[in-house]
Amino acid sequence: MASREKGKSPFHPGQPIPAELFVGRKLQIDRILQRGAAQVAAGKPVAMFVQGEYGIGKSSIANYAQRVAEQKYKLLRVSVNLGGAKDIEDLAGRVLEAVVRAGETNVSTAERVKGWLGKYVGKQQLLGLTLNLEALKADTPSLSTPGQMLAFLRETLVRMGDAAGGVFLVLDELNGIVNNPHFAHFIKGFVEENAMATTPLPLLLMLCGVEERRRAMIQCHPPIDRIFDIVEIEKMDRGEMKEFFERSFREADMAVDAKAMDALITYSAGFPKIMHVVGDEAYYLDQDGTLDYTEAMDAVVSAAEEVGRKYVDQQVYKALRSLDYQSILQKIAGLGPSGDSFFKRDVADGLTPAELKKLGNFLQRMKKLNVIRSGDSAGEYVFNVQMVRLYIWLKSFVKVLTAVPTVSPDSLPPVAKVKSKRNA
Repeated sequence: MASREKGKSPFHPGQPIPAELFVGRKLQIDRILQRGAAQVAAGKPVAMFVQGEYGIGKSSIANYAQRVAEQKYKLLRVSVNLGGAKDIEDLAGRVLEAVVRAGETNVSTAERVKGWLGKYVGKQQLLGLTLNLEALKADTPSLSTPGQMLAFLRETLVRMGDAAGGVFLVLDELNGIVNNPHFAHFIKGFVEENAMATTPLPLLLMLCGVEERRRAMIQCHPPIDRIFDIVEIEKMDRGEMKEFFERSFREADMAVDAKAMDALITYSAGFPKIMHVVGDEAYYLDQDGTLDYTEAMDAVVSAAEEVGRKYVDQQVYKALRSLDYQSILQKIAGLGPSGDSFFKRDVADGLTPAELKKLGNFLQRMKKLNVIRSGDSAGEYVFNVQMVRLYIWLKSFVKVLTAVPTVSPDSLPPVAKVKSKRNA
């Protein structure tokens, strides 16, 4: 049978989810809109921290909330990626660029933004706009204090006239800059100076990051802990995942049978980043417009390898080359993908004497690699990034299938048994 011609994949691995494919997260979105955007539209500034694991969909939630807030409350969308930023001057430059680009998102504000910031338009191409990077660089230092940044955003809002009633400023990709102690001081000063102004700027300031980034800011400046309304993003439930896959495959004019859908949901484990990788693999593996169980399982195996190459292999498997260490990892995998912690006693049960002797050193190595940390209970260890646990679990049956062709199906995880029989 000739393979079905492929069009545009509805999945977006490594990118925020397009608003038209966004599903679920109702409680979190409602909180952002009601306690954040609606309050800002009424004149009250708000600061929020969207917090959750890597791959949980924080950027997608921020992007979706901005789009809704723009339409419903006329808030100017300013989205700032701080990846690679090291200091406050970098932050100021990224905010200035983001405000210049804000005109791209809404026709009603485009001309006003360009009229206000026209001197930054130049010859170098950047995301659809031609920017004068020399002018941007020259003016960046003038925005490097909380007061200067507030004055700039306030003037921007004035220039928008009736096209915008407030500003929705998102700061994402905080990994590098949170280690600079000046960042926490800047953010707290920015929020408090605005709150104490005679007429505060109607501003929704939203930071997106894992819990460790917020805690790093608190370590640098403990009082910052009290300024944020924290929005916790949990894994998606099965109903949300089903809705996402159904909507996405429908965009590609594809159907998914019940067993295939169950496999996609089970092995994505509630992580949107994994869902997009698995879905994208399934989209390209399907041959006839209906995804079946074996195609879904092939997609899971391919996705496990892809996720591992990008997020886990270098951090864990290449750093732990010992065969005994690899065997201990397999034992952890056998505990399953759910939950964010495990107990030493559960891993120790069934290890060989040689492996048991190395278990303590293994756990210490994993802690030094920042993969796990000690939990609250004796002998408990918590994964710093739950995606690592998911991948270790996924890789467990991929490794068995590829390394030992004659392995007994009874020794495989349940999903691997089907694939083993098909490949026999």
